[in-house]
Amino acid sequence: MFDFFGAIGGAIMTPLYYAVSAVMLAWHKVFSLFLPEDSGLTWILSIVGLTIVIRAALIPLFVKQIKSSRNMALLQPKVRELQAKYKHDRERLAQETMALYKDAGTNPFASCLPLLLQMPIFFALFRLIDQAARNNTAHGFLTPELASNFGGAELFGIPIAGTFLSGDGASVMGLAAVLVVAMTATTFLTQRQLMSKNMPPEALTGPYAQQQKILLYVLPVVFAVGGVAFPIGVLFYWTTSNLWTMGQQFYVIRRNPAPGTPAAKAKAERDAAKARKKGGPGLDLTKGDSDTTTAVVEEPKPSATRAQPQRLTKAQRAKQQGGQSGKPGQGGKSGQGGKGGSKNVPNKSNKKR
Repeated sequence: MFDFFGAIGGAIMTPLYYAVSAVMLAWHKVFSLFLPEDSGLTWILSIVGLTIVIRAALIPLFVKQIKSSRNMALLQPKVRELQAKYKHDRERLAQETMALYKDAGTNPFASCLPLLLQMPIFFALFRLIDQAARNNTAHGFLTPELASNFGGAELFGIPIAGTFLSGDGASVMGLAAVLVVAMTATTFLTQRQLMSKNMPPEALTGPYAQQQKILLYVLPVVFAVGGVAFPIGVLFYWTTSNLWTMGQQFYVIRRNPAPGTPAAKAKAERDAAKARKKGGPGLDLTKGDSDTTTAVVEEPKPSATRAQPQRLTKAQRAKQQGGQSGKPGQGGKSGQGGKGGSKNVPNKSNKKR
């Protein structure tokens, strides 16, 4: 019976061995261009490259996880209403809750997908390192020579296949302890970031919030307890994956926060600051000043054109009016009348003065 389950496990893991070893060996070939092939640093960087490729492939699922967690948090007030309404009918409560999730397009299990999909890859990498270190067993695209090289590689004199419990010396235990603490801390901070930045205050109470709080403290403990048995190479994989998750989650929450959360408030403040810099009150005032300046410059022009006749018409107006009065008759009397008229005009103006 054990042989049967072993055969099933081998059939499941064999494709993963080929996939993991192919990506890791591709990075190993790149880093071997400027680093020794058998160096532990070369293999560690290859593991980091493997992590980046895997996490990049999981970006769509990660975005779906963030959206699902956000929607779950926003739906908690309605879930509490259903719990109060159907508190004596658990079957109806489950049906109505699932219907609520379906209408909102939320899957409660979507938040676990990235972690669940990484676990087989994690175990495949664990087996690759462990089997290569113990008996030079090659899996996937690893040749016996590469397996021996991989299993015996050292990073600054510390074997990357060593574990905290392997008893390979204080240096191995010290590096393993640092990586276990880093893996645990990044797991905690990632979950804490999600709860403190992207959950509205009303979602921080109720069963879902309690579940998130339990995971906040339980998951780091699980990783800390299990981490002491992981090879250093696997610890590098998991710590790198956690750092990627933290940075990716920070970016998504910053750009697309849930409504009513501290992250949404911070984004609104940043958007307002950008608006003030680009097209806010400062620029509006500048535009207003330029418009006002244009108006002030344009207004004196018509007043100046109106003022010019007033200044010049003291002599011109007499000539113009004299010419107008002289136009009806261009003979002698009319000319005299024109002269007389021209003499009376200044007198009238003098009277007005």
